[in-house]
Amino acid sequence: MQIVDEILKIKNVKNTAVRTVVLHHLLNQEKAQSLKDIENALVNTDRSSIFRTLKTFEDNKVIHSIEDGSGMTKYAVCAEGCNCEPKDLHYHFYCNNCNKTFCLFDVPLQNIKLPKNFKIQQANMVIKGLCNNCNE
Repeated sequence: MQIVDEILKIKNVKNTAVRTVVLHHLLNQEKAQSLKDIENALVNTDRSSIFRTLKTFEDNKVIHSIEDGSGMTKYAVCAEGCNCEPKDLHYHFYCNNCNKTFCLFDVPLQNIKLPKNFKIQQANMVIKGLCNNCNE
C-alpha cells in the first residue's frame, strides 16, 4: 500500500480508507475499470463513496476517464509523470470481443493542430479491435 500513499501524497489528496481501497484496486488492473467493475470488486464499499472517490481522483489527476463508446465511462490510473494535460494525451484500445479498455501509453500521438484561439481540454482517442487474448 506504500505506492498508494505515495501517489496520494504527490497529488495532494487526503488519504482515507475508501480512497486507499479504490486506488489499490485500480493499480492492480491491466485494463480500465467502469464504476460497475469497481463496485463488483469492492462489494463492501458503498457505490456513492466509490463515485465520490473517482471524482476526487479525476479532479486531482490521479486517474483519467475514458469514453470508449461502450456506454460506460472507464477509469485508469495516470501514468507516472502524467498530469492529464493535452501534452499527456494517449490512445486507448477497446476490445470489441471482451469489452476491455487499455491505455496505450507507448503509441505516439499525432500532433493535433487546432485553429487559432482553440484550446484542447479533453480528447477521446479510442482504437477498436481485438486485444491480444481475443485475437489468439
